[in-house]
Amino acid sequence: MEAAQQILIVDDDTDIREVLRIHLENKGYSVWDAANGTEALTTVSKNQDIDLIILDIMMPGLSGIDVCKEIRKTSSAPILFLTAKSKESDKTVAYENGGDDYLVKPFSQSELLMKVHSLLRRYVIYKGKSQLGTSNTEIRIQDTIINTATRVVYRENQKIDLTDTEYQVLMYLVKNRGSAKDARAIYEGVWNDKFLPSSTNTIMVHILKLRKKLELDSNNPTIIRTIWGKGYQIDEN
Repeated sequence: MEAAQQILIVDDDTDIREVLRIHLENKGYSVWDAANGTEALTTVSKNQDIDLIILDIMMPGLSGIDVCKEIRKTSSAPILFLTAKSKESDKTVAYENGGDDYLVKPFSQSELLMKVHSLLRRYVIYKGKSQLGTSNTEIRIQDTIINTATRVVYRENQKIDLTDTEYQVLMYLVKNRGSAKDARAIYEGVWNDKFLPSSTNTIMVHILKLRKKLELDSNNPTIIRTIWGKGYQIDEN
């Protein structure tokens, strides 16, 4: 029998933790919970098999953003932020610090489960492909090398730490080299979700993060180029 996927809920509100636990366990997930950031980091350090982290941004002590930064040092498990704020700037901060998606409180059960399912599906694919074979299947773009067997990216022989979502966005553009892709195409191709007006900012943030990690000069990108009026493009060799 296949083991249940493991989800960690991190929220200082006991009622929210309990409601989330009920929804998720009813769908067959194995659930851990933590009332604060310190408990969350301890749980993650002791259990490397956690598949998804649902993380409240506004918590006393260590904030969700601080916890996310620490988790990203050792884990690529997707992080779904919970936030009471719906401003684009708040969402941008979440993405810039390693988050994969967000839910604005209050949210519906169906919205929660949809996002959980989507993030876990992509993470399962990510883990599965990272364990396939040992052959050196490499893609070179200028001074950047992508090893598609291990899903590791190097620039100037230095390993670049990408989140699962960043890697997915990068590979979407790589697979469509020579063709400009707009925000809608990228979002629907990577997130497998309905494109909304706010999704444009999501794509912009991830492109910005990739450029900061991959480009010699992120203000004048040569790897992920902007094709005005069309979208983003990685050129063919």
